Amino acid sequence: MFRDRDIVSCFLPIPGVKSLWRPEYGAYMIEGTPGKPYGGLLAHFNVVEANMRYRRMEVAALLPENEFVMSITSFPRLGCPRFTFPPAVPTPDDEACAARSNFFPDEAIFPGHPRFKTLTRNIRQRRGEKVSINLPIYPDRDTKTPVAGSIPSHPSHVHMDAMGFGMGCCCLQLTFQACNISEARTLYDQLTPMCPIMLALTAASPAYRGFLTDVDCRWNVISASVDCRTREERGEEPLKNDRFRIYKSRYDSIDSYLSPAGEKYNDVPLVLDETLYKRLREGDIDHLLAQHIAHLFIRDSVSLFSEKVHQNDREDTDHFENIQSTNWQTMRFKPPPPNSPIGWRVEFRPCEAQLTDFENAAIVCFVVLLTRVILSYQLDFLIPISKVDENMQNSQKRGAVLTERFWFKKNITAIPPEGGRADGAANASASQAEQRQNGTADDAATSEAPADEYELMTIDQIINGKGTFPGLVPLINSYLGSMDVDADTHCTIQQYLKLIQKRASGELMTTASWIRQQVVSHPEYKHDSVISEGNCYDLLRKAKDIQDGVLACPELLGNNINSKTTDNIPAAIEKHLTKRC
Repeated sequence: MFRDRDIVSCFLPIPGVKSLWRPEYGAYMIEGTPGKPYGGLLAHFNVVEANMRYRRMEVAALLPENEFVMSITSFPRLGCPRFTFPPAVPTPDDEACAARSNFFPDEAIFPGHPRFKTLTRNIRQRRGEKVSINLPIYPDRDTKTPVAGSIPSHPSHVHMDAMGFGMGCCCLQLTFQACNISEARTLYDQLTPMCPIMLALTAASPAYRGFLTDVDCRWNVISASVDCRTREERGEEPLKNDRFRIYKSRYDSIDSYLSPAGEKYNDVPLVLDETLYKRLREGDIDHLLAQHIAHLFIRDSVSLFSEKVHQNDREDTDHFENIQSTNWQTMRFKPPPPNSPIGWRVEFRPCEAQLTDFENAAIVCFVVLLTRVILSYQLDFLIPISKVDENMQNSQKRGAVLTERFWFKKNITAIPPEGGRADGAANASASQAEQRQNGTADDAATSEAPADEYELMTIDQIINGKGTFPGLVPLINSYLGSMDVDADTHCTIQQYLKLIQKRASGELMTTASWIRQQVVSHPEYKHDSVISEGNCYDLLRKAKDIQDGVLACPELLGNNINSKTTDNIPAAIEKHLTKRC
């Protein structure tokens, strides 16, 4: 299993390095990234899939016989007896254990770096109890209630009690290099309404702890798995020992836009550290960015090593990154590292991992192309944050890509002009400051977003268009029509876009729907929502044959899949690029 990050930037490559690898939370996981940033030319879209394929082969070559690497979002029997090899048994009563889970043994946490077990222990201890993840069971004919292992308050839910159930999932993430801070803020805001859309479109995780659930995505599982808020912070008890009532887990959707155009859509109460906010404003940081940082810092550190306590904050950003990197949100705004040529970046984080390199590359290229179109056509996707939050919950429901409707901007082709109220709250009154401190104030601009700017649409309508709404793929094709694209790259991109369009329309299944279908049609399935070991094995065996190209799967991928992906861009383009550098 691997989590891929596509990095798009203009930096010079590191010669000879095609892949980079890092350990991840699960002892069975690894994170892979390209060895160098993908370039900014359209021809570079044709190397993404080839690089993913290379990385898969590189890992596979290191594995012993009968072990395989697979890009799946969630192992269906994670937390079941004997789900690890060698087998490990949970020890919930052992105070020395990090998770103390009833289902997830510490042996399943990567042992080579102290960060992962430290996070697990600290989140549990800060919360004052084990995390509690509860997903509704898929209601089949013979489903038993209460569900085995459930808690009394949620008898019809699959219960999980450890960080590993969330951080043991895999995903597909992208990081974009922006030209400057303004462009980074624009991309951060404009991609935010796309997060729930892409989460539903890439849905790939309907099974947890050996049960089929009534959800298709991992997001709420991870959110609950690292929810370190105390009872006071969750609003279950009056504030006495803690400073803030915090409305979301530290792993969740974003709470505010950063660009002036987005300010009027910041319609949810934003809890922030008032002292830090004032300090940032005094340092000439504008209101929108100051409140963003002050909101991140309402969280405590959950992993800090002794050698990192004393730092020169004028030269090192470790203290900032300690908090920034443990606010796991749908989007991440990444300032330049000190003493580095790296600039302002934006990370897009919602997508689930797909079975094949073709699918994962299609998602990467679609999102990257969308950023090009957003900037070139000055598209406007902004809707109120509250509507994005609503979309995030709906996007995780079973079959959401076909059955749910999502709030989306009606007219996306006219972005508001720059010059919103970047300093709008600079002169907030004392009462407003007190309200912010208590999380009851709304720091949005005084002009609210008109309700008739957005409406409910299906994902098919958003992606493929309807009436006067052009659709995102047609806009991408319009953009590509004005560009000079080599034949192979054009062929590859069109296959990727067709996959996206057909997933949106329902002509092709999402990975979650395909997994669900495989489980319920298996001979061992008893219509009780339970996934047996044999059922799980046959599912993964078939998934491996599909990812290796041994088995065709037209219901998931379509017919005649033959992208022209290659390891390198055409020599003539490479030569021209070298001359320019």
